[in-house]
Amino acid sequence: MQMEFFPSRTLTWYLARLFVTRIFAVLLMLVMVLQVLDLLGESGDILAYPGNGQAQLFYYVTLRVPQLVARFLPYSVLLATIITLATLNQNSEVISMKAAGLSAHQVLAPLILAALVISVGSFAFNERVVTRASAMLDAWQGVKYGPIPKDSAARANLYLADGRDLMMAGSMDGTGNDIVLHNVTFYRRDDNGIITEMLRAENAPFANPGWRFENPVMFDVAKTTTSRVASVVVAPGITPAKIMISKVDADSQNIFELSRSIEAMKVAGRRTSELEAAWWHKISGPFSSVLMPLLGAVTAFGLARSGQLLIRAVIGMALGFAYFVLDNAALAMGNFGGYPPLIAAWAPFVLFALIGETVLIRTEE
Repeated sequence: MQMEFFPSRTLTWYLARLFVTRIFAVLLMLVMVLQVLDLLGESGDILAYPGNGQAQLFYYVTLRVPQLVARFLPYSVLLATIITLATLNQNSEVISMKAAGLSAHQVLAPLILAALVISVGSFAFNERVVTRASAMLDAWQGVKYGPIPKDSAARANLYLADGRDLMMAGSMDGTGNDIVLHNVTFYRRDDNGIITEMLRAENAPFANPGWRFENPVMFDVAKTTTSRVASVVVAPGITPAKIMISKVDADSQNIFELSRSIEAMKVAGRRTSELEAAWWHKISGPFSSVLMPLLGAVTAFGLARSGQLLIRAVIGMALGFAYFVLDNAALAMGNFGGYPPLIAAWAPFVLFALIGETVLIRTEE
């Protein structure tokens, strides 16, 4: 048996190239099908806004495709693993490699190396492209596919409290004292929590302190009358700093921005376990692709003529999808505080790495 972890350079390149081409083929197929289905569901809302047309539909696709790529890349790696190893097994190439003295780990080594490179690329893609696309899409959806926000850091659907009073905004742009809220509604409540007055305006810039409603519509609940005033300042307790930590979307921030948001929320005494779990999952999520060759390895070994190749492929697929189910469940438990954030993000990865390695050793080594 050869003692090197990798087989020869020629065989390593052959297996890696075979694996990578199938990953991108499966990913392209999944993204195309899912994007068409998603666009069919959203096109009505996009075109409902006056003036929207084909350009806005294409713009939506450019924002949605990076999200689909990030979400389904690990699935593509799993399916590509099963397709590649099943093909090699069916063509007796695995038998030839084992007859040449290669162990099961050496057969899988080029696939694991290729998956590691793809994981690093996926992490960089998520941090540089997906976060920006997610932020822009959320902001665009916040204005109901209206004029496209210029600020990629714009936030949407804000819900803010100033003591008993409430203020909601469809979207915002700007930073610091230059923040402007759009499609904003303010509810004034009494000591019993009953709404006594409602103000609604298109824009509300920061008045330092408070927010200046420009030409708002005012509704008096007791008198059931509606009036319009030039401007009024409300909610002095709501500051730009409070807005910035009121709604932190982990998918729309890269790992450095999310770290700063977590620290700001800790200083403000806010609960951060959900964001910390998301922070760790930004690393463990892309690197789950490294597990897929190990979980799908059961497809590679065993005689293809025994009639069990399909069963082995189903077992490999079941192991991979079981990982995704447990990963989502652990992340949900971390969001609720049931698991520490580090455990929620990495426990499924470590568990299935041990399961895959155990299955491989006991059956093939």
